[in-house]
Amino acid sequence: MNMERRKFIQDGCKACIFLGAGLLISELSACGPSSQILHLPVSGNTVQLPLAGFAKQTMQIVRPEGWIYDIAVRKSNDGQYDALFLQCTHQKNQVIPEGNGFFCPLHGSRYTLEGAVTKGPAEMSLRKFPVHEESGDLVIELKS
Repeated sequence: MNMERRKFIQDGCKACIFLGAGLLISELSACGPSSQILHLPVSGNTVQLPLAGFAKQTMQIVRPEGWIYDIAVRKSNDGQYDALFLQCTHQKNQVIPEGNGFFCPLHGSRYTLEGAVTKGPAEMSLRKFPVHEESGDLVIELKS
């Protein structure tokens, strides 16, 4: 009898975890200015993002091939581009777009669209990658 109760509790816990994960995924997929992640190949420590994608939106989320963290590429009002590495500077968790900035769901750090910390525990800004325009593309230089 004790084993049946244990199995019931384990099955119930698994169901709660799957339900919770499903709700979390649906919430995360709707967050931020761009819920679509562009998976792009890396060539010579660079990623090329077509500039045409910025005609309808000011931010695109890119995941370089083989990487686990994303890069947020944003076009500012003055026509300049920024590429922010979406890895929290506190404990290296994935940061997600939220409202007018970025949020780390692990410990609650918040960043501006420019990558500056607005709420800790993170103390350092998000890392920026150099970018330049080339033949209709924005080239992101994946240098350390």
